[in-house]
Amino acid sequence: MIILIGVFIVFASVLGGFMMAGGQLGSLMHPSEFVSICGAALGALVIMSPKRVIIDIVKRTIASLKGSPYGKAEYEELFKALYELFMLGRRNGMIALEEHVMKPEASSIFSKYPKFLSNHHAVDFLCSGLRPIVDGKIKPDQLKLLLDIEIQSMETEEHEPVDVLSKVADAMPGFGIVAAVMGIVITMGAIAGPIEEIGHKVAAALVGTFLGIFVSYGFMNPLAVNIGFMNAAAMAYIRCIATAVVGFANGMAPLMAIEVARRGLNSEVKPKADVLEQMLKSVGSGKK
Repeated sequence: MIILIGVFIVFASVLGGFMMAGGQLGSLMHPSEFVSICGAALGALVIMSPKRVIIDIVKRTIASLKGSPYGKAEYEELFKALYELFMLGRRNGMIALEEHVMKPEASSIFSKYPKFLSNHHAVDFLCSGLRPIVDGKIKPDQLKLLLDIEIQSMETEEHEPVDVLSKVADAMPGFGIVAAVMGIVITMGAIAGPIEEIGHKVAAALVGTFLGIFVSYGFMNPLAVNIGFMNAAAMAYIRCIATAVVGFANGMAPLMAIEVARRGLNSEVKPKADVLEQMLKSVGSGKK
């Protein structure tokens, strides 16, 4: 919603200023310029990106319109789910976690926390991190390296859509110049015509330059930055899981492992220590 408000402000400011100066919106309506610039941008996007990245750009653009899904409520559910899981492992041994990490969709613990369970990416990461410990395939002190490598791979993949979108945005002014040059070529072919026709064609050429710059700096680059923030929020959520799991696997008490993870969060989503402790103790006592 916020991003839509921002887009409205950008368009309203530019077009409002244009009209206040005596301009008419109709003089900006040149479909041929839109087709040339937007078509070239789409073609460049297809050329430089594998199919997976193009799909990610579409998904993340839609997600950015909805806002970040990682707020305080999501972190509270995460901490509660981790605490129940860790307490079970501490009481009954790591083998007691097997049914939960092997089939998380059927877990009696995860089913209590629908927001966390619906985040398949995070659930898979948590289960894949605990599974080697439950199976006894690696030692607890080796788990951090395993998760660090996975996070590094995820970060690289998360950055690819932003990188591609930024490059297309940077190319938009150039496509605007191409459209303007094409417009001037057309104008030169009609130089002997009526002055009104020549003026119309020159205006169309200039609109091409305007459109390329405006779309680049007024929409695409800000969108790329917004998606970057969304990706950072997603990776912070994953790192929070990794920190808690590594701490617990290395012998920390469940509450302390989650406290360490809490300290790595930014102030917007970080619960206070006493609030977190009270919340987790209520989970342990069976209170809702």
